[in-house]
Amino acid sequence: MKQSKPSDNIEFKCGISMNNRFMLAPLTNQQSHEDGSLSEDELNWLSMRAKGGFGLVMTCASHIQENGKGFEGQLGIFSDAQISGHKRLTDALRQQGSVSVIQLFHAGLRSPKELIGQSPVCPSDNEKYGARGLSTDEVSELKSNFIQAAVRAKKSGYDGVEIHGAHGYIICQFLSARINQRTDEYGGNLENRSRLLFEIVKGIRELCGPSFLLGVRLSPERFGMDIGEIKWICKQLIREGKIDFLDISLWDYDKFPEDEKYRDKNLLSHFSEIDFEKVKWTVAGKIRDGSDVSRVLESGVDFVTIGRSAILHHDFPRKVMADEGFKSAETPVNESYLLSEGLSSKFVNYMNRWPGFVNLGT
Repeated sequence: MKQSKPSDNIEFKCGISMNNRFMLAPLTNQQSHEDGSLSEDELNWLSMRAKGGFGLVMTCASHIQENGKGFEGQLGIFSDAQISGHKRLTDALRQQGSVSVIQLFHAGLRSPKELIGQSPVCPSDNEKYGARGLSTDEVSELKSNFIQAAVRAKKSGYDGVEIHGAHGYIICQFLSARINQRTDEYGGNLENRSRLLFEIVKGIRELCGPSFLLGVRLSPERFGMDIGEIKWICKQLIREGKIDFLDISLWDYDKFPEDEKYRDKNLLSHFSEIDFEKVKWTVAGKIRDGSDVSRVLESGVDFVTIGRSAILHHDFPRKVMADEGFKSAETPVNESYLLSEGLSSKFVNYMNRWPGFVNLGT
């Protein structure tokens, strides 16, 4: 296995190139307008990361239906009225040499009722969350809206999109045998539960063409996910040849599975044993220092996804490429530090939810 250096170029099979091995994670930041349009704060946050050397800059999760909103101040991609803002963002990222990707998202049962003004939707009725199940026609509409959001993203100048199939949001809810209790072609066995994801992938590839970057994010644990099932989905996506990259969110790249039957190896090893063929792959999960970057790349991962350290250092890639022993700033940090790193006061306030991240005393 040839080891990649953090500074190495990477070419996806669609033909798009990334100038190093660093991707900005799709981070919730609550900085945009409530109608889903881009704000100056979000533009500044993302363009600053491109300037700091991230080879691929991904937006926060961006909802493809109004009722799929998951957070206040969330960037949207459900309306043509949002295109002008997205064009400003893609122009800014392109000027800095970064690949631009928007993450397509629907929160499903995790959409707060008070935020969307109605009951959230789900693959099937869910009493715990007060969510109602989608009809078959509504599933078809959901699929179409994911695909149309990708078309809208291409019109906006994005190099590609990532389908958010992780962390308990709507695609993940369909994948989950625990949450998805449907009895039609979108429920039951794994093939049916993953049907929506595969149909969205197929539709995006058909309408956006072979040179559009297409990725899928998956998480192997929590929300009813089964590691074996997620690995099967990965292999099917690779076999079908319609995607360019897989983004595996591990929470912690060094952790062992919670499920006893998979504890023969750590989570990263479960996925590094897959033959990804021409599909590139990345992982996220506590990749905080230069040494973590090196360890993950040594395992065969093509590029790293950086969240926490990208918040602390807008130029984390440049720092690691200059010094592979680079260590991120210790937390907690004060508000003025985060403001200097391109976070707005809204984003800093959101970061207060992360225990021990912001020093509230200064």
